[in-house]
Amino acid sequence: MSTTPSIQLCGHKVGPGEKLFVIAGPDSIESEEMALRHAHLLKGITARLGVPYAFKCSYDKANRTSGKSFRGPGLKEGLRILDRVKREVGVPVLTDVHETSHVGPAAEVVDIIQIPAFLCRQTDLVEAVARSGRGVNLKKGQFVAPKDIVHSARKAVETGNPNILVTERGSSFGYNNLVVDMRGLAQMREAGLVVCMDATHAVQLPSSSDGKTGGERRFVSLLARSAAAAGIDALFTEVHEDPDRALCDGPCSLNPQMFEDVVRDVLSIRRALGHEAG
Repeated sequence: MSTTPSIQLCGHKVGPGEKLFVIAGPDSIESEEMALRHAHLLKGITARLGVPYAFKCSYDKANRTSGKSFRGPGLKEGLRILDRVKREVGVPVLTDVHETSHVGPAAEVVDIIQIPAFLCRQTDLVEAVARSGRGVNLKKGQFVAPKDIVHSARKAVETGNPNILVTERGSSFGYNNLVVDMRGLAQMREAGLVVCMDATHAVQLPSSSDGKTGGERRFVSLLARSAAAAGIDALFTEVHEDPDRALCDGPCSLNPQMFEDVVRDVLSIRRALGHEAG
């Protein structure tokens, strides 16, 4: 991998010179009505901003700090809800999988399947997701160097699926903290990868809050703007109508107005640098 060709996600070209692709939604499905409400809201915001958009939400958050943490409705019910979101709201949908047995059912519903950061080196899972034929969002593990995620991406591409998006979400910085090395975004693009910035998970304070993950929401905008200047093809954020009441990842989630402001800032920076398609 040495050049960065565009990939196809949900019928849109994503890559250098293309429009910013936006992935946003609540961390997890708290209820059917909640998922539908957020999808309608975010569809309206992204349509107003003129950016291609995919709704993200998880049916099962398996990577929990504590066994008592909220996980979601599970595979069967969660996919039913995401299918309804896709049909009724008219938006593409992304969700994550944690087991190879979930890939087939998920691929019947969603447009993009996400490989969680902790599982980015799990060969069987990476290859199964890529073979599904859906778009792939490969989260770069907190323990993986930018140049090393190329190997995981290659596992996916070698199945015959070129539509692999690699998402930066911060690297472990001692205990209970993450840091984003903006050089990594350039390194991944130089390696031929189409790159996304997850600006909300990147402000997590992992396992820092008595069995829960904390976060520093106030830095999301800063990281998103910095990533836009460094050069990204897509932006990932978690958005909740009331982040302080979210059942998962509330401390690093944006409210809808913050989300709109962040995307506007990213688009302005991309236009100023000539990265944004007309």
